[in-house]
Amino acid sequence: MKQLINVPETVVADALRGMAAAHPELTVDVENRVVVRGDAPVQDKVALISGGGSGHEPLHGGFVGYGMLDAACPGEVFTSPVPDQMVRAAAAVDSGAGVLFIVKNYTGDVLNFDMAADMAEDEGVAVAKVLVEDDVAVTDSTFTAGRRGTGATLFVEKMAGAAAQEGAPLERVEAVARKVAGSARSFGVALSACTTPAKGSPTFDLPPGELELGIGIHGEPGRERRAMMTSGEIADFAVDAVLDDLAPDGPVLALVNGMGGTPLLELYGFAAEVHRVLAERGVAATRTLVGNYVTSLDMAGASVTLCRADEELLRLWDAPVRTPGLRWGA
Repeated sequence: MKQLINVPETVVADALRGMAAAHPELTVDVENRVVVRGDAPVQDKVALISGGGSGHEPLHGGFVGYGMLDAACPGEVFTSPVPDQMVRAAAAVDSGAGVLFIVKNYTGDVLNFDMAADMAEDEGVAVAKVLVEDDVAVTDSTFTAGRRGTGATLFVEKMAGAAAQEGAPLERVEAVARKVAGSARSFGVALSACTTPAKGSPTFDLPPGELELGIGIHGEPGRERRAMMTSGEIADFAVDAVLDDLAPDGPVLALVNGMGGTPLLELYGFAAEVHRVLAERGVAATRTLVGNYVTSLDMAGASVTLCRADEELLRLWDAPVRTPGLRWGA
């Protein structure tokens, strides 16, 4: 497989150096693997920190900035960051108002963020944690106990970030994050495997003419493998899987997310099918975001995330945000 890299061993450091060059509004510590808002710590503001294995860009480093994260900790490709990274990030962004860790439900992430929280609290930082576990495809997997954390992470970071930007205290920001995490569900589909730089070949075998329903963002197995389906058929399956679990009684926010290797031409067509299915099921999508946001390197495919949207969450979603990966109203 051809990849635009130097050597696998430096791919994360090289990407961070490029991020630093492209986004001078951020402070990028390449050696210690921490991405921080350039104006951090923001006085009297709760700080949001997230992170995870690299390869899911723009998650998480691309969501650092006004109205979203204060810091992100990138690990090696598909590998959790280490506790020292989170502790450094907490020290860099805490203004005394406390820190919220937003953690995707993968075993390494959970263990390392728990350890980092204990270490940061020992240094006098008030820490709260919120777990994102939104994937309805499977329960328990190679990487998780319980459901995997996927596309809903964007919703949690955006809306909790807006609450923090407004000056809400730690307890309130944590409550918003928990509300969003509990109100969002996701389902993903892979049309091809991804290729990690270290392996240099597809991470799993997906024969031509087949797709994987319910894939994870690291290429974990899904619910089942089927012959290739149309965009409309995939939308029927994915949206029904989410709605069966979410059971919304009002409007939803919709994220139609590319896995990294799917053109926007196809994603917008898939978004049209998602809207068709929602309309047929009597569910209104009051906001829709389409694009590559929670990716899996070069995997072809898409995921659907729906979040129950009340007046408070809509206001927080619409609030200004200014990050490399998400920007509006500011």
